[in-house]
Amino acid sequence: MTDSIPLAQAATFPSDAFFDSLASSVQPVGEANMLPPLCYTDAAFYEFEKAALFDREWLCVGRESWVGQPGDYFTTSIVGEPLLIARNAEGQIRAMSAVCQHRAMLVAEGHGQRSSFVCPYHHWAYSLDGVLLGAPAMDRSVGFDKKDFCLPRFAVEIWQGFIFVNFDLTAPPLGPRLRAVDEVLANYHVAQADGPRPGEPFSLAWNWKVMFENNNDGYHANKLHRGPLHDFVPSRLATFPELPADTAGYFRHNGTTHPDAAFNATQKAVFKRFPDLTDEQRSRMSFVNLPPTLSLVVTCEMVIYMILRPDSAETHQMDQGLLFAPGAMDDPLFQGKLDLSMSSVSHIVAQDLHVDEMVQIGLRSRYAKRGRYSWQEEAQRQLNSWLVPRYLDARDALRSGSARAVIPLAAARCT
Repeated sequence: MTDSIPLAQAATFPSDAFFDSLASSVQPVGEANMLPPLCYTDAAFYEFEKAALFDREWLCVGRESWVGQPGDYFTTSIVGEPLLIARNAEGQIRAMSAVCQHRAMLVAEGHGQRSSFVCPYHHWAYSLDGVLLGAPAMDRSVGFDKKDFCLPRFAVEIWQGFIFVNFDLTAPPLGPRLRAVDEVLANYHVAQADGPRPGEPFSLAWNWKVMFENNNDGYHANKLHRGPLHDFVPSRLATFPELPADTAGYFRHNGTTHPDAAFNATQKAVFKRFPDLTDEQRSRMSFVNLPPTLSLVVTCEMVIYMILRPDSAETHQMDQGLLFAPGAMDDPLFQGKLDLSMSSVSHIVAQDLHVDEMVQIGLRSRYAKRGRYSWQEEAQRQLNSWLVPRYLDARDALRSGSARAVIPLAAARCT
């Protein structure tokens, strides 16, 4: 079926025709087509998506090891919300707004170790739990009560050593919906894996879904990346296991042409392997996505993780990190091996980043259409199957007037 340009443009957001058209993106992969291009470019749709997804879903923000000791903290942001993650004196991880409740200055930047957070502007002081401890010269402010000005706090859950936050304090837990993914990762012991802290995030000029789709797209692997650095993970060996309907993620296995394959010039693992892997796991890689924020590339020696943080309809930030088996980083040759691996990984990543940028340009075109999928793009249909029901639920909530704000209000009293 081919659409004329006027017909393709007719289903504008937020029309009934637009929402009705989404059904075609969740059909079996041999019948499905991609989401409407405006889902990747339209500012109004991005605002809708923030309410439909990012205000209600579990969002990965970092690793538990980044706040290993009481007083450790780091800051980040997602969909325009500055966040502060800290471990309190009792060892609990707290996720809070980083916005001072006085005049909206950020109370912390970067990462480090503190016993409290003092806003540099007017020196309002907050505990590691976000409780307002002191507010200088407020004694003449009528009815002022420090308990009315705590930092808004969010739900926190730890999964496989990753910290997830949720603006919706009533959201169902994440872990029970990831049992199928836990089975895939069990022998890698990701929660105990070690890795250097990521450096500065990538600033990327394309929609977060373009990145998500590329991260788990086996179809392009032996085309875009054709050559000795990638040919040992052929697209034809991709498999897409069926998952329980409520799984909060999806994954692809991709067989390798030899055991212990790795992305470096030797095509073989150079780091200590994850020790409990089966022969089957040593002869494949796995690509795991937990929308809307976390992607994993799982190999026999390394887990590459990517944390996606949208900041507009057509831009996002990405934190990219590496995890290794315990003890791998103690190898005196670790840095040399890392340089060997990253020279190959960086070459592959550069190819992906260029394509993603060009895809975003193409999506803005009046000639962009809702393309059809190869069987090797089943992961794209799986992402659509995660997205579309949430879009429709948000549409229905808006129509019924039952949509509600889920970000805690600053007026809520500290507890």
